[in-house]
Amino acid sequence: MLKQRVLTALAIGPTSLVLLFVLGGGWFATFVGILVAASAWEWSNLSGGEAVRDRALFTVTLIALMALGWSSGAALHTWPLWIALAGWLLCLYWVISYPDNVDQWQSRGVRYAMGLWVLLPCWVGLLLLRESPIWLLYVLLLVWGADISAYFAGRAFGNRKLAPRVSPGKSWAGVYGALGGTVVLALLMALWQGMGFGQTLVLVIISAIVTAASVLGDLNESMLKRYRGIKDSGNLLPGHGGVLDRIDSLTAAIPIFALLAPWIG
Repeated sequence: MLKQRVLTALAIGPTSLVLLFVLGGGWFATFVGILVAASAWEWSNLSGGEAVRDRALFTVTLIALMALGWSSGAALHTWPLWIALAGWLLCLYWVISYPDNVDQWQSRGVRYAMGLWVLLPCWVGLLLLRESPIWLLYVLLLVWGADISAYFAGRAFGNRKLAPRVSPGKSWAGVYGALGGTVVLALLMALWQGMGFGQTLVLVIISAIVTAASVLGDLNESMLKRYRGIKDSGNLLPGHGGVLDRIDSLTAAIPIFALLAPWIG
């Protein structure tokens, strides 16, 4: 299993990272759209759609919405990001209150709607950030760095659980470790870009908010998987589960960062 995970990571990780920064325009939108479409296929399973017809219908619907957004120019506006912000605040409430308010989102319709505000704005956010590659790289490093910091801090000091009814493995120590790694990365970025004190402070605050959002993205998927009684969202990536399992943190972090990034200046 470990060998399979390593080979998959080596095959997909660097290739995806290169394509994110080499492709542009419609090619970039298509590449990211493929990742989002694969995630939509898996999200349908989280929503209770086990039949191929149901999963294909949701995936095709998302593809059609992305195509419409690209052709109309809506994909390059920020209003979908505001929808994402409202949706993620609702997800935060559901994660915190799980399983007490399951009746509010357990219907397939609500979970499919949740998939729209989770996946579509992530695609829009990536398109907007592609216009400033340095910030696209930063948010990717931010989420990955926070995840690594959380892992080691949680392993060392993770006694107090963060959300045991949703994801027993996550701890408050992991969150603090993620935030610590975030601050370090933000300060390095500010130093590299020659930012002043005020700009650096804004960057640190926004980075902390985005890191918290990335944790929520992970917990939200964990909540849905726990409700469905499944371990992985899919099996498209051998040894790693599904595509959604790899980008769940980014689905929340990308749109929130794209929305707040202009405040950095």
